[in-house]
Amino acid sequence: MSDSSSDSAEIRGTVQSVVFHNEENGYTIMQVQDDRSGPITVRGKLPAAVAGERIKAVGAWKSDRRFGRQFEASRITAEPPKSPKGMIRFLASGLIDGIGPAYAERIVEAFGKDTFRVIEEESQRLEEVPGIGKSRRLRIKESWKRQKSVRDIMIFLHLHGLSTARALRLFKTYGQEAVNILRADPYRLARDIPGVGFKTADEIARQMGQAAESPRRLAAGILHALEQAERQGHCALPRPALLEEAGRLLETEAGALEMPLNQLILESRVVVESSGTEVLVFSADLHAAEEAVAQSIRTLLDRPSSLPPLDPETSIGWFERHHSLKLSPEQAEAVLRAAKERFFVLTGGPGVGKTTILRALIEILAAKKVNPVLCAPTGRAARRLSESTGREAFTLHRALEYQPAAGFARNRHRPLAGDLFIVDEASMIDLRLMATFLEAVPPHGHVLLVGDADQLPSVGPGNVLADLIASEVVPVSRLTHIYRQAAESRIIKAAHEVNEGHLPPLDNAPDGDFFFLPRQGAEAITETLEHLIAERIPARYGWHPRDGIQVLTPMNRHSLGTRELNARLQKKLNPPGGSKLEIERFGTTYRTGDKVIQIRNNYDKEIFNGDIGHIAEITTEPSSIYVSFEGHPRVHYEPGELDELALAYAVTIHKSQGSEFPAVVIPLSTQHFPMLQRNLLYTAITRGKRFVVVVGEQRALEIAVRNREGLRRHSGLAQRLRVGGKGSDAMKEGNEEG
Repeated sequence: MSDSSSDSAEIRGTVQSVVFHNEENGYTIMQVQDDRSGPITVRGKLPAAVAGERIKAVGAWKSDRRFGRQFEASRITAEPPKSPKGMIRFLASGLIDGIGPAYAERIVEAFGKDTFRVIEEESQRLEEVPGIGKSRRLRIKESWKRQKSVRDIMIFLHLHGLSTARALRLFKTYGQEAVNILRADPYRLARDIPGVGFKTADEIARQMGQAAESPRRLAAGILHALEQAERQGHCALPRPALLEEAGRLLETEAGALEMPLNQLILESRVVVESSGTEVLVFSADLHAAEEAVAQSIRTLLDRPSSLPPLDPETSIGWFERHHSLKLSPEQAEAVLRAAKERFFVLTGGPGVGKTTILRALIEILAAKKVNPVLCAPTGRAARRLSESTGREAFTLHRALEYQPAAGFARNRHRPLAGDLFIVDEASMIDLRLMATFLEAVPPHGHVLLVGDADQLPSVGPGNVLADLIASEVVPVSRLTHIYRQAAESRIIKAAHEVNEGHLPPLDNAPDGDFFFLPRQGAEAITETLEHLIAERIPARYGWHPRDGIQVLTPMNRHSLGTRELNARLQKKLNPPGGSKLEIERFGTTYRTGDKVIQIRNNYDKEIFNGDIGHIAEITTEPSSIYVSFEGHPRVHYEPGELDELALAYAVTIHKSQGSEFPAVVIPLSTQHFPMLQRNLLYTAITRGKRFVVVVGEQRALEIAVRNREGLRRHSGLAQRLRVGGKGSDAMKEGNEEG
């Protein structure tokens, strides 16, 4: 581009059409009807651009060899249109739900220059327009209120250099007070909005006059470091590690943070305790949750079982005759112990008979009029539990009657109904959910946790199942014997070999269900993986490449992480073309037919972290995305909500917890080195129901098998259980020391 005029200029006009708008940075190209010179092209940054709006732009005229004379704006401000034609175009743009071109014309014809005031202040008058009843009028009113708030947020974000694509998420989080809330405490952005980091919030705070050494800023940095630790699964951090991490974040010396930390302790926003040999710093709510779990378990353990006593010969014999099978001594003992204990843990790997024990216990006790309640942390896990036992199973959130606006309806004042509460896949339960569940167990209730303690811990904070077992306070039955039918599966054999620190079988028996394909380097691994998914596995076994086969990879980053693999597999399995619509948000292109995963809980939609589905439909004017999940065939997302979804041709092993897939493909390379851990590989192998293939470097496989030390999670639960629930003298001394 070359300047034809370097003088500053100003134009005013009406937006005719938006040629291009980047929501991440606001860059816009639009056709504008200039008040003086007629149609022109304007380029510049604008938080939101809608046909029909009036704009004022300051900048300079430029000449482009290809596109001719254009106006390059250094600053653009927009205002609602005033002419009838502009109002109609604005209302018909798809911005307001319930108004298309026909209704836009009718509304402007009815109210003229008062149109926007009527919608905002006297919306009931909209029912004077033919075809608009109460239902449509309320849709229009709510949509108008929301778009006005969202556009205010966009302007706030734009002024502070943030992506305006987060505006809808901010509105859904804070409502119409979003801008006021952020002005009062910009650090809330980093706490509450996924994808917005502390540095972004800190930059806004600095622009608003926050001094680098401000106690409020330093306290916000400490709290953010704790929140980051929580996202990595920790319930607390050792005091020196917390100060070091916060100091790095704030670019200040750790010593300068002692006083802000002490102030946070005085305000009861954090709690400091000694746990074993460490002084741990907890956020107040996680500390309360940990104490609540320990106290609830102690209370249960102090009470004798009130379940009917089981006569071994009569009860076990009855079940065996009914099902024409014989329980092993280990299984029979687990059934009897589970019925004798008020709180009990049943753990073991695949093929060791956990399901048989559960069925025996449930059927024997149900015959004695005991009311068992079956739960699991996720929808997929609940469905699997229901299929294996033949009884209805609930997600924990559903059992606890979670309501988005009000929280959990079941608690100590309104406990759960039932006698024995069985929770499967208990390794997935984080600390907060366990605290909520145990609080809602009725005084006469019994709890049985079932899970594999050798799998990865929960996505949320804590390592609850492993901590309960490590405390040596809770009664546990650890199953080790692999039964004949399961032993014939090379998947189960491979899983147990890995769990015991041995390499899985690498001989690739032709009729087997577990394979290792050696490949060197990321490109060779990726090419083999694409060939397996698109051609070889579907041709041999008949599984659909999208719905029957799942790639599980150790991490998100690098060429064998989820981001790169999803881009490659999307191109291979669901290329653009034909009638497929697509939409780009947050750096990802989503296309009709794409496989997607929910990456955080959405209680309004009843879709949870780890749920996998596919995009059934994308619509325009207004843009909407409809995703089909198992049990939820048509879930609606707005474009601004797509930060809740990610492509799912490849997902991390962590995200696969609680799920099973017909076929699993696992890429493994030394580029995954930070995540090459035994429990990670073990979890990945156990996700495959009928077929598992590991593609990659044997050295990476050997490293993973040898590395027993996964990322240690800082927690005080095991120690708290050992010393008797609500903190010991040693723990209290740690708090006083703080």
